[in-house]
Amino acid sequence: MISIHEKTLHDLEFYTVLQQVSELCITDLGRLKILETKPFPTKEDVLQSLKYTNEYVSSFYNDNRIPNHGFEPITKEIKLLGIENSYLETKSFKKLVSITITIRDISKVLKKFEEYYPSLSKHSASIEIIPNLISEIDTIIDRFGDIKDNATNTLFQIRQSINSVRGKINQSFNSALTSYHNLDYLDDIRESVVENKRVLAVKAMYRRKVKGSILGSSKTGSIVYMQPEATFQYARELNNLEFEEKEEIDKILRNLTEYIRPYTNTLESYQNFLTQLDVIYAKAKHAQSLNAILPELNEVKVYEAKDAFHPLLYVSNKNEGKKTLPQSIVLHPENRIIVISGPNAGGKSITLKTIGLLQVMLQSGMLIPVHEKSNICLFDRIISDIGDNQSIENHLSTYSYRLKQMNYFLKKCNKNTLFLIDEFGTGSDPELGGALAETFLEEFYHREAYGIITTHYSNLKVLANELPYMQNANMMFDEKSLEPMYKLALGQAGSSFTFEVAQKNGIPYSLVNRAKKKIERGKVRFDATIAKLQKERSKLEKTERSLKENEKKKQSEADKLEEINAKVQKKLENFQELYDSNQRLIYLGQKVNDISEKYFEDKKKRELMAELFKLVQIENSKRKKVSAKQKLAEKAKEKQIQQEAEKKVAVIRKKKKAAKAKIPKEEKPKPTLKVGDRVRMFDGKAVGSIDSIEKGKAIVNYGFFTTNVNLDLLELVESK
Repeated sequence: MISIHEKTLHDLEFYTVLQQVSELCITDLGRLKILETKPFPTKEDVLQSLKYTNEYVSSFYNDNRIPNHGFEPITKEIKLLGIENSYLETKSFKKLVSITITIRDISKVLKKFEEYYPSLSKHSASIEIIPNLISEIDTIIDRFGDIKDNATNTLFQIRQSINSVRGKINQSFNSALTSYHNLDYLDDIRESVVENKRVLAVKAMYRRKVKGSILGSSKTGSIVYMQPEATFQYARELNNLEFEEKEEIDKILRNLTEYIRPYTNTLESYQNFLTQLDVIYAKAKHAQSLNAILPELNEVKVYEAKDAFHPLLYVSNKNEGKKTLPQSIVLHPENRIIVISGPNAGGKSITLKTIGLLQVMLQSGMLIPVHEKSNICLFDRIISDIGDNQSIENHLSTYSYRLKQMNYFLKKCNKNTLFLIDEFGTGSDPELGGALAETFLEEFYHREAYGIITTHYSNLKVLANELPYMQNANMMFDEKSLEPMYKLALGQAGSSFTFEVAQKNGIPYSLVNRAKKKIERGKVRFDATIAKLQKERSKLEKTERSLKENEKKKQSEADKLEEINAKVQKKLENFQELYDSNQRLIYLGQKVNDISEKYFEDKKKRELMAELFKLVQIENSKRKKVSAKQKLAEKAKEKQIQQEAEKKVAVIRKKKKAAKAKIPKEEKPKPTLKVGDRVRMFDGKAVGSIDSIEKGKAIVNYGFFTTNVNLDLLELVESK
C-alpha cells in the first residue's frame, strides 16, 4: 500500500503542478478532479494510469486522433433521475443524447485503433452503450429542443386544433379591424399588441360602439386598446387547447424519463469516464509541454534518473527564455543514500526537490521530464523535511520541529521508503546537532532506506565516505569566479567555500584569517582538501569536455574525407566507363575505315555490304535487349558522364592552349594545293583527293561521298 504524507506533497510543491495541469482540462469536472489528485494507493493503479497517459500522448503524434471528449455535465439530471416521479426537461434530454454520442464515437475509435490504445480501448469496452436511447429521444424531441408534433397522436390533434383556432383568431381580428376602420372608430395606428395579444387601437370617444373587452389605454387616454368580441371567444378556446398541450407534453416527458431512469448508473458512468478522459488528456498535454516520457519501471529498487528537469523551474525558465540545467541521480541497493554538499545557492535544494517531485508525479500517473534511458522504481512511502518549519502557533522552534519530524521518520522509515531531507542537522549547536544528525543517518542507513540529504556538516560527509552503501555528491563550483555551476557531481563531497566566498564579497583578509584560526586546524585542512579536490575535479571536467569536442571535430573531418573519397571513386568509375565506350567507338571507326579503303581499291559493293553487315551483326550480338525506360536512363547517364568528361577536357585543353600560346611557334610555309592532290582536314583522319578548286574552296572526293571544304582547313598528304 503506497502512502505519501500530505506535508511531503506541500514541501515538493506538488499542488502547484496540479494547478498547471488543471488549466489544460476542457471541462469543469476535469479541473476539479485534477485538483483532488493524490498519488495512487497501489502499484497496479500507478501502472494503469501511466499507460493511459502515455497512450494519449501518442495520439498527438499519429493520424489516429481520439475524438473530442468535451461534454456538458449531467450531475443535475442524474440526481433528478434518482428522485421518484420527477421528470427531465427537453434540454436535459438533449444533453443525454450529446453525452451518449460522445461516448459512442470515442468507443468506436478506441476499438478501431486498439493496437495503438490497448489500455484505453480495454477501459472503454467496459462501458455499456444504452440501446435506442438516441433514437428514442430523437423521435420525440427535435434538434432545437422542442417536442415534435407527431410525438403522440393526441399531441398531433391538439396542435392541429391550436393552428385552426389561431387561424380563426387572425381571421376574426382582421374582419373587425376592416369593419371598424371603415367606420373611422380606430386611431391612425389601427392596432397594437397587449399581453401578447393583438388589440384594436380604438379612439376613446367610440369605445362604447366597439364590441369587445378593454385590455388597456394609452398614457394620454385618447386611445383604448380593445380585443374584439369574436376574437375573445376564440382566445378562450385557444387557452384551453394550450393547457391540454402542456399536459400532454408533461405526460410525454414523464414517459420518456421513465424509459431512461433504469439507465441512471450507466449515464453516471458516461460522465465519470469522460471526466477521467479529460484528466488523462490534461496530463498528456502537460507531458507534451515538458517533453516528458514514461521511463522504464523496475521492481529491483534501482532508481536511475538521467537528465531530470524540475517541472516548475523548466516551465518558468521556458517562459523567460532561460535554459534549465538537468541533473542525474542514481540510487540502487549498493548506493542507497546520497549526501549532497556544496555552497549555498548552488542548487542542492532544487536537485533534492526535482527527484522528490518527479517521483510523486510518476506515482500520480503523470509522465516526467527525464532521459528515455532512465530506469525508475516505485516507493511505498516518500517522506520529506524541507525548508524552515518554525511554528509560532505551536510554539515550536525549527530544531524542535525537526526533532519531531525525525521521530516520525524513525517510525515510518524502511527499505521501501524514500526520504528527502534538506539542510540535515541544522537548527541547533553545530557539534551536538551534527552528532545527532549522524546518528539518525546511521539508523536510516541500517534500515536499508533510500534517501537524498543536503548538508554542510563535515561529519556527515565523512560518514558517507566511510559507509559502503552511501555516497557523497557535490554541487560544482567554479574555483576562479566562485560562481555556482548548478551541476551535480557524484562520488565526492563538496566544500562550502565559506572563506573564499567571504573574501569575494569584500570581507577583509585579516578578518577571514582570524576566523580560520578560531576553528580547529583539522577541520580547516579537511575543508581545504575537499575544496582542492573539487577544483581538480572541475579541471578534469573541462579537460574531458575539450577532449570530447576535439574527438567530434576529428570524426567530422574523417567523415568529410570519406565522403570526398567516395565521390572521387565514383568519378573514376564514370571516367572508366566513358573511356571503354570511346575505345569501342574508335575500334568501330578503324574497322569502317579499313572497309572503306578496301572498297576504294577494288570497288566491290557486294563485299562492302557483306563486311558492313557482318560488323553490325557482331556489335549487335554484344548488346542486351533493354526497355525504352532503361534506354532513356542509360542515355541520360552516358550524357551526364560525357558532359562531366567534356568539362574536365575543356579545362585541360584551355590550360594546354594557354601553355602553347606562351611558346612561340615557327611558322612553316603552307604548300599550294592542286587538283588531284591527296588531302585531309587538320582535325580529321579520312584522306580524299581534290576534284576541283574554285573561289578558295575545294571539292574533296572520299570515295563514298564528296564534300566542299575551305582550302585553309586542308593539309597536304601526298602531291599528285
